[in-house]
Amino acid sequence: MTEQNPYQSGAGNWGPGHPPGPSDTPPPGYGYPGAGAPQGYGFPQPPTAGALPMGGAPLLSIGDITVMGDQIITPAGQLPLRGAVWNVTDMSRTEEKIPTHAIVLAVVFALLCLLGLLFLLMKEKRTTGYIQVTVTSGGRHHQTMVPAFGPEAFPAIMGQVNYARSLSNM
Repeated sequence: MTEQNPYQSGAGNWGPGHPPGPSDTPPPGYGYPGAGAPQGYGFPQPPTAGALPMGGAPLLSIGDITVMGDQIITPAGQLPLRGAVWNVTDMSRTEEKIPTHAIVLAVVFALLCLLGLLFLLMKEKRTTGYIQVTVTSGGRHHQTMVPAFGPEAFPAIMGQVNYARSLSNM
């Protein structure tokens, strides 16, 4: 090699660079902010020692909202439990329809005997959509969407939110 390595600084550094040692810190990569980046930029910062939630098991978990001790833990940060306002919106729907196989059986057996029309009484219920849960506390707001897999999902979520409301009023 007759040219100086353009990736190394200083005069007289010829040839390939040396492998990084333990004292060399690599520059920040994609998605990882450098030392001059403002707090809260990029990936979530590790919690400080004073902001750790109270020990123990979670009291309640609704989607990505967890109630522990006297705090509400969300992916966006921690909210105080006392005085929190909880809202629930049911955005699910339950449809009832006659399945295709029941229509086929009704046609086949209607030709053979008149009891084939009883197959049209078969119904299939299907619930789709989400249940939106929002919490506001300490000037901050968080929302989560919980999928509804059945018609019993909304009363179950409502029961959990009512428990969280009772904890917020203590």
